[in-house]
Amino acid sequence: MLDLTYEMPKPKTIAGAKHDWELVIGMEVHAQVSSNAKLFSGASTQFGAEPNSNVAFVDAAMPGMLPVINEYCVEQAVRTGLGLKADINLKSAFDRKNYFYPDLPQGYQISQLYHPIVGEGEVLVEMGDGTARMVRIERIHMEQDAGKSIHDMDPHMSFVDLNRTGVCLMEIVSRPDIRGPEEAAAYIAKLRQIMRYLGTCDGNMQNGNLRADVNVSICLPGAYEKYQETQDFSHLGTRCEIKNMNSMRFIQQAIEVEARRQIAIVEAGGEVEQETRLYDPDKGETRSMRSKEEAHDYRYFPDPDLLPLEIEQAWVDDIAARLPELPDDKKARFIKDFGLTDYDASVLTAEVESAAYFEEVAKGRNGKLAANWVINELFGRLKKEDHDITDSPVSPAQLGGIIDLISSDAISGKIAKDLFEIVYTEGGDPAQIVEDRGMKQVTDTGAIEAALDEIIAANSAQVEKAKVNPKLAGWFVGQVMKATGGKANPKAVNELVSKKLGS
Repeated sequence: MLDLTYEMPKPKTIAGAKHDWELVIGMEVHAQVSSNAKLFSGASTQFGAEPNSNVAFVDAAMPGMLPVINEYCVEQAVRTGLGLKADINLKSAFDRKNYFYPDLPQGYQISQLYHPIVGEGEVLVEMGDGTARMVRIERIHMEQDAGKSIHDMDPHMSFVDLNRTGVCLMEIVSRPDIRGPEEAAAYIAKLRQIMRYLGTCDGNMQNGNLRADVNVSICLPGAYEKYQETQDFSHLGTRCEIKNMNSMRFIQQAIEVEARRQIAIVEAGGEVEQETRLYDPDKGETRSMRSKEEAHDYRYFPDPDLLPLEIEQAWVDDIAARLPELPDDKKARFIKDFGLTDYDASVLTAEVESAAYFEEVAKGRNGKLAANWVINELFGRLKKEDHDITDSPVSPAQLGGIIDLISSDAISGKIAKDLFEIVYTEGGDPAQIVEDRGMKQVTDTGAIEAALDEIIAANSAQVEKAKVNPKLAGWFVGQVMKATGGKANPKAVNELVSKKLGS
């Protein structure tokens, strides 16, 4: 397990005209379950299909059609809860949330208000500066997604695509433990990372598979601590919800903008109204969408078409036994087993594919050297070309082969970079390339010494200067490397230069 040696980060403070204000943030994250079929029908969940092509009779709310729960979606929700160290409720139930919208054919959404599948959990959110925030999870419940209304295809009509209708969502509700925009983005990133490791959500924010409703309020310094002591929300300001955020950058911007809006209202003597708002990134403002509804506004009641959901502890235990190694545990292991820094381990475990790639490269090799090549050379090149690790033209075996050649002194670090370029652009076996192209470094000290003697004989003035100022000995090292086409063993060259010049 990860050794929690982090300090608590300080809350974000914004200076108003009269007071300094702190932020209090809670989040409702909607994560689309990775499943081939929807929550209550067998219709496909494929993204990008022709509009209204992935719609079963149940999704379209045809008369007489009854929902049948998808067991795999339940398993994915349980797996997510276990990954967040949360309580799994062996008994849960579905409720109807009643409201009308064109892309919700039933006129209600099937959700879990009163008895969610997952209870309280926690997420450790590291901030990269030696601090971390423990964010409490209040609950995770399953619900149907709605469809999509399209307003820009015709000047007089709107269109509806029901492909997403009925897709299973997990709504992950946090406590108001997040204290700043950067923490909010880091929290989303950590949730995404955990779910991708678990395989329960692909985390694709661009496709809308991961999106968040962000609840923002402000309070004076010291008020949050009183709330923590008493759990009395009256110590905090009135919250406003920013709806459907699917960009880390926009989430941070929206929080900052909304907090400043609330500060201006309160300092002018007004009161913040609880409401749902939208963020407009072009105008850099939030605008009112509707007054914030409470549970009674939706007339929740138990869904009469679905029996309460009862699962067995043995089934939960079996899922727990099959959980993969999670990010925090993998990071701790990389630090321990490979001698990596906290930063390098964080970079390598950020994505499950990156961690797997590194581990294959590092197996049986110097972990630090492997990390340097994966992070600096490979990741750097992939980022420059806007690719990710799954697009890498260099396989773990190929990169491992380059590292083996370095470790055996067959090639120098400089030659290794030239070799990496060849493998990246042309492919091939690194050892064979080195053999065929004569790239092996010169380790014969006799040949190196002969080259050095020639350079010393031709540069007597430079020799005298180097004897006075040993730092100038580097010039001779460079000349030998140049004379040998960069193939001379740098360590041997340095030792010979130091011996010959007496430096």
